[in-house]
Amino acid sequence: MVGTSAVIESMSSAVNGKEVADVLFDPTAVVPELVPAVVKSEIDAAVNGGDEEQKRDIVLGRNIHTSSFSVTEPDADDDSTGDKEAYMASVLARYRKTLTDRTKYHLGYPYNLDFDYGALTQLQHFSINNLGDPFIESNYGVHSRQFEVGVLDWFARLWDIEKDEYWGYITNCGTEGNLHGILVGREVFPEGILYASKESHYSIFKAARMYRMECEKVGTLLTGEIDCADFKVKLLANKDKPAIINVNIGTTVKGAVDDLDLVIKTLEDCGFSHDRFYIHCDGALFGLMMPFVKRAPKVTFKKPIGSVSVSGHKFVGCPMPCGVQLTRLEHINALSSNVEYLASRDATIMGSRNGHAPLFLWYTLNRKGYKGFQKEVQKCLRNAHYLKDRLIGAGISAMLNELSSTVVFERPKDEEFVRKWQLACERNMAHVVVMPSVTVDKLDNFLDELVEARSIWYKDEDVKPPCLASDIGSKNCCCPQH
Repeated sequence: MVGTSAVIESMSSAVNGKEVADVLFDPTAVVPELVPAVVKSEIDAAVNGGDEEQKRDIVLGRNIHTSSFSVTEPDADDDSTGDKEAYMASVLARYRKTLTDRTKYHLGYPYNLDFDYGALTQLQHFSINNLGDPFIESNYGVHSRQFEVGVLDWFARLWDIEKDEYWGYITNCGTEGNLHGILVGREVFPEGILYASKESHYSIFKAARMYRMECEKVGTLLTGEIDCADFKVKLLANKDKPAIINVNIGTTVKGAVDDLDLVIKTLEDCGFSHDRFYIHCDGALFGLMMPFVKRAPKVTFKKPIGSVSVSGHKFVGCPMPCGVQLTRLEHINALSSNVEYLASRDATIMGSRNGHAPLFLWYTLNRKGYKGFQKEVQKCLRNAHYLKDRLIGAGISAMLNELSSTVVFERPKDEEFVRKWQLACERNMAHVVVMPSVTVDKLDNFLDELVEARSIWYKDEDVKPPCLASDIGSKNCCCPQH
């Protein structure tokens, strides 16, 4: 193994409290470059050689291994154990540097990367598994259900439902919350039709496929929120069947908030009484932001909704994917079943759940509280408006919904630029999700690079920026035509 002795010698200097990543050694002598190479097909090569916009194919049916770290069996010779440990330490150190670098250029996905959970490191040596129903004891003792229930009670207060009226659990991700919410709706109304706007998260349509549910895609307004006129047409065409509705508290691409009150009124106007519809609110990102926006409509169980879910790794900022799902206790018996193996009951999607996630959520909620989240929401909205105004000022098409921190703008022409800043793109649009970890300095660096890059992309008068009028409206479009 090349460079092993040098690595071991360098690592010996780490005993004075330094982290492995700070130890001086040449990582390139031990591991290859960790940043994955861009996946390119023959079509990519042809496109890149011409004047057309660069594109990257998504290939189904086969795996493309851009890079990987192989797993090798330990050597039987004890003398080589040190070499192996040194090699693994160097791989992890290099990986840490890669994570640090990629975090600097993270703008397109709704994850809050600003957190410090040093106090919880003492618990990382335990395998904590929350099995079964959070509210019922089981035989398994290494759990964090007491923290989980504390977190659930906090969210119950946020969404106005009494302790003895709700049931919920901490999920492994936001998608699981949606899968559970839609499943509860399906169990309440086995013959019900699922209605969701076409800009709903893909997990809603995944749920429809998994549960073999009839699903109606509803049109959207230019803002991205559900078009209740189209919703009404589809409801009236299916008046004989109950309705299961997904309401978006922040859509994936545009950050649009569906008008919950208008959805309820539309249902009532179409003759659907409260015992003939079930509403699930997908609040993955903005479900925890909207309660702290003064002019925002309220998501509350005082309205005829069935369930709400949010992600814990987005606005809250947990280091692992997780989420919170709450529903009415009256609905859960249809899902719940006794599990003798656990000496408990279970109505969750997954059997085992990450017992560390409730600890991170509990810790953050205690540190920040309602006032802390309110300050962070105000900061995000303020910075989002700053970004949108600077984009428009630079002649770049951009849109920001009133209740959102998701800034939509023209898709950069160069895919390398997209990957560097980890932007989420759809058609001619890209977006930046302004989270608590996104500073003004970071936005300025992004904007400076974007403006400089556009001066190169569009220096030829025959190459023009894309028109976004059909996506974000002509008033927000800065293309030559508008």
